[in-house]
Amino acid sequence: MIHSFLLIGQSNMAGRGIIADAEQFDTARVKILRNGRWVGMFRPINPDRAFSGVSLGESFAHMYASEFDVDVGLICCADGGTSLDQWKKGSILYDNAVYQAKIAQRTSSIAGILWHQGEADCPPELNATYEERFMRFVSDIRADLGLEDVPFIAGGLGDFLEICEHDENLIYRKKINQALVNASAKGHLMGFAPADGLTSNADMLHFDSKSLYEFGIRYFEEYKKLAPMVNLTSTLNFDEKRTAMELL
Repeated sequence: MIHSFLLIGQSNMAGRGIIADAEQFDTARVKILRNGRWVGMFRPINPDRAFSGVSLGESFAHMYASEFDVDVGLICCADGGTSLDQWKKGSILYDNAVYQAKIAQRTSSIAGILWHQGEADCPPELNATYEERFMRFVSDIRADLGLEDVPFIAGGLGDFLEICEHDENLIYRKKINQALVNASAKGHLMGFAPADGLTSNADMLHFDSKSLYEFGIRYFEEYKKLAPMVNLTSTLNFDEKRTAMELL
C-alpha cells in the first residue's frame, strides 16, 4: 500500500525552485497523483503556474520512502498567492484538496498533511487572527478526511521575506511563524518545521532549490518526532503496522 501525503498551501509548497539546480536522487519509490492514478515522479510535481519548479515535497517523500521502505505518493494541491481564507472549508481550494485526497484514499493510505502558507496573511489585520483561523482549518480538513490521527506539519516563512520588495507586509512574517508554532504546540499530532537560515531565489520571495531540499528534510525530521504517537492501526494494515513499528 502506498503511503501518501496531502501537500497544501501557497507557492512555497507548490515549489518555485529552479529545476536545473535541483538535487538529484532516486525517485523510483516516489509517486504523484495525476487523474486519480499514481505515476512516477516528474518535475514540477505541483504545476499550479507555468513557472512552477522544485518542491519541498520531493525530498520529504524521498526521506520517508528510504526510512520506511515503502512507496510514497504525493497529492499536490498547493496554489500560489493564496490566503488562508481561500483555503477555508467550502472554498474551491479546500473542496479540491478534499476531493483529490479522497480519490487518493482509494489506492493509498494518507500518512500525513504538509502545509506551507502565510505570506498572503502577513498584513496586521490578518496575522492577528491567523492562529485561530488556522486551527479551525486544520480541524475541518482532518474531520472531512478522517485524518484526526495522522501528523499535520506546517513550515515557517523564510527570513529573507523581511527584505523582499514585493510586499511591505512581509516584514510581519514572524507573526505568522509564531502563530504556527503556537498552533503546533496546542494541536494534536501537529508539528512545525523551521525555515531559519534557508535561502531564496533572486526574487527574495521563494525558497531556492537547495533550501527546498533541506526544508523537505526538516519536515520529515518533524514528522518522525510525531510518528511514534500515530494511531497506526487506523491508517495502515497489519503488516505495514508491524514494519513501521520495527523501524521507529
